[in-house]
Amino acid sequence: MNLRVVGANLVVSLKSFYREKTAMFFTTMFPILLILVFGTIFMDDDKLHFNLCLQDLDQTEISAEIAKALAATGKLKITRVDPALEAAKYAKDNQANLVLVIPKDYEQSLARYLQLGDRNAFVTLRYVYDPSSSSVVEKMQILNGVFAAMNQELSAKPPFIRTAEVSIHTRKYRFLEFFIPGIIAMAIMTESLFGTVHVNTELRQKGIIRKLATTPITRADWILSNILHQCILAVISTTLMLLVSYAVFGVQLNINAWLPLFIVLDVFSFVGIGMILTRLVKEAQSASAAANAIMFPMMFLSGSFFPLEMMPDFLQSFAKTLPLYYLNEGLRASMVLHDSVTALHNAAIIGAFAAVVFILGLTVTQWEEGK
Repeated sequence: MNLRVVGANLVVSLKSFYREKTAMFFTTMFPILLILVFGTIFMDDDKLHFNLCLQDLDQTEISAEIAKALAATGKLKITRVDPALEAAKYAKDNQANLVLVIPKDYEQSLARYLQLGDRNAFVTLRYVYDPSSSSVVEKMQILNGVFAAMNQELSAKPPFIRTAEVSIHTRKYRFLEFFIPGIIAMAIMTESLFGTVHVNTELRQKGIIRKLATTPITRADWILSNILHQCILAVISTTLMLLVSYAVFGVQLNINAWLPLFIVLDVFSFVGIGMILTRLVKEAQSASAAANAIMFPMMFLSGSFFPLEMMPDFLQSFAKTLPLYYLNEGLRASMVLHDSVTALHNAAIIGAFAAVVFILGLTVTQWEEGK
């Protein structure tokens, strides 16, 4: 192995990457844009609020107290709906996913319940909602909590069953701090896989690899320089993402020796997959399509964007067969949860996977024939 040749090829690869502005954007800026978008949305989960349309058909001072109680939660922004309108039609016409309807006899029913002691008296508040909206369930949970508290006050009895929240972590973590490690793993996966597949298939298709086989550079020199190239890009991308996350959102992540280890394992895993694809697929366009077929299911099923528990059981089981899942879990264990045991467990699994696919990739890569 000639380190001078490796260094020269590495410089050529880095210069080529610098000239490819589109590749630079998707490698460095696209993950940062994801962090900025999701970070802005979830910057302060405690101040997250929803719009709630309220139609008061009773139009009394007593019914108005419901709107005050809902606004007092700090999570609902009330929009009044004209009592003359039909609630379902209003929801469709104004794209409102939930309309709370207070019935016309609210004050009278409450008076019978309190003043006359009629325990059979009750009132039904209607939820006119769009079941296809993802935020409706959370809105209903807020409403049910408010109405449960109001019922308790009316009964004049303290609650028998109470709850207490005890976190297993020493401090409260924001969604963004769980999100960033997944974006780091995903960004390295994308660049390593596409970088290997695109470059190798394009050079082979143009006959350049066949010509390189006649030069002093060996297959080992070529592969090592490409691995170093992908590692450098991964470090640059990760550094930029962390700098933006710290500077803009003030995240608190634990940066330790696990981070470079998982970066290297990420690179070797997907460079290995890329070399296998390069052997199986002859054309650059077909290779990119094959890489997409591998990358996108992993991106959305490995917990990079949302927790696995939101998926059906069979998809959760499938996700645990994907290498990106263990990269996500390992990075979160080391950067967020400070759990070295879990980080080691995930590193061992992804390390074994990386060794297998990389060795297989080396085996199927034929240098002299340019195949």
